[in-house]
Amino acid sequence: MLTRRQLLQSALAPTHFPASARAVIFLFMPGGPSQIDLFDPKPELRKWHGKPLPVEATKDLKLAFIKPNANAVASPRQFARHGGSGAEISDLLPHTARQADQLCIVRGVHTDAFNHDPGELMLMTGSMQFGRPSMGAWVNYGLGSESRNLPGFVVLSSGAPPSAGTNDWSNGFLPSAYQGTQFRRSGDPILYLSSPEGFTREMQRSRLDVIRRMNEKRRRETGDPEIDARIASYELAFRMQSAAPELLDLSSESARTLEMYGVNREPTHQYALHCLLARRMVERGVRFVLVSHGSWDDHNDIDKGLDKNCRITDQPSAALIADLRQRGLLDSTLVIWGGEFGRTPMTQQQRTDIGYGRDHHPNCFSMWLAGGGIRAGVTVGKTDELGLEAVEDRIHVHDLQATILHTLGLDHLRLTYPHSGRDFRLTDVAGLVARKLLRRPPA
Repeated sequence: MLTRRQLLQSALAPTHFPASARAVIFLFMPGGPSQIDLFDPKPELRKWHGKPLPVEATKDLKLAFIKPNANAVASPRQFARHGGSGAEISDLLPHTARQADQLCIVRGVHTDAFNHDPGELMLMTGSMQFGRPSMGAWVNYGLGSESRNLPGFVVLSSGAPPSAGTNDWSNGFLPSAYQGTQFRRSGDPILYLSSPEGFTREMQRSRLDVIRRMNEKRRRETGDPEIDARIASYELAFRMQSAAPELLDLSSESARTLEMYGVNREPTHQYALHCLLARRMVERGVRFVLVSHGSWDDHNDIDKGLDKNCRITDQPSAALIADLRQRGLLDSTLVIWGGEFGRTPMTQQQRTDIGYGRDHHPNCFSMWLAGGGIRAGVTVGKTDELGLEAVEDRIHVHDLQATILHTLGLDHLRLTYPHSGRDFRLTDVAGLVARKLLRRPPA
């Protein structure tokens, strides 16, 4: 584990400009959580409940399954203001509500995609096309790993897997050393990490030395940079044989900490374990941790689906913020919560034997950020009274990506990689740093 002094020193590593964060934990909620039921109350919808919304307001919406004349449905959730900030948060998220003064709730996020695969790719890679590097890969490429014994980019997944699968943490056309390393839910965290019985560490080291010499010879002959990535992967795997067991050993964690996260009880255990491991990883120098929990794709029975997912994720997510803060790590760790898009204020009622649902909604949705140089205790952005469009402080996912990179000291315009005859970047050809989200806006 890195000491506090080492963590502070690591923030001074060469960057485009001074960084406010040294690590990122992205709490990814694939499927599209309903902002109307969680972070963006719309009392005006009660007037339209069970009736179509005005045609002029809905005619240009991008909708996946329903028609613009679908009936509106008001949220049954109770909202209250929390903390000194007065943030409006649903009764489904009581633990998150207690952390209101640490959060920057962003209501005006929007994207170009209205289906899951392209929406996830847009959020995670900056493009709806397959084959682009993911955000974690870009960060790993731009800053490198602070940990010698653990990957710079780690993925922890629970619940339903994301629609775009491993593309959400792919290295794309970047060298393979920058891709996300997925930890398994049980058994060895990574397959084949443990040596066979009777195969000693000395034997493993000797074998790797021979393979390394062969690879280096081939590298000199071909000039293929992927061989360097292969050598690095072998060496990292060897070091992880010692580091991973220590990382996963929770015996040093207090009973109070385990209880705070919800470890060892249902329904929180798996997600709680991942949030706790994310904290342990950034303590040990992992640069980017993607914690995925799906699916929030509630086309039917949205009340039941939201209740289930919030019961799983609310306590561990809030505990992560509190734990980072009490350990002095929140200021240097950027935490992000959200999915690829939101849900419509209109209902999707395809079946009569189960409850109503909501369709995909890319025009406006909510996310929250905390720590890492982000303003605390504020709500940024505003949507119209029906929850159809973002009308104030609109933030495109490219702007969000530019802002995340900015907190890490990276200029999204200068973090590029040559491929297919031109320079590529995470934000494609767009993106502006969202100044209102930053504690200290850029000059």
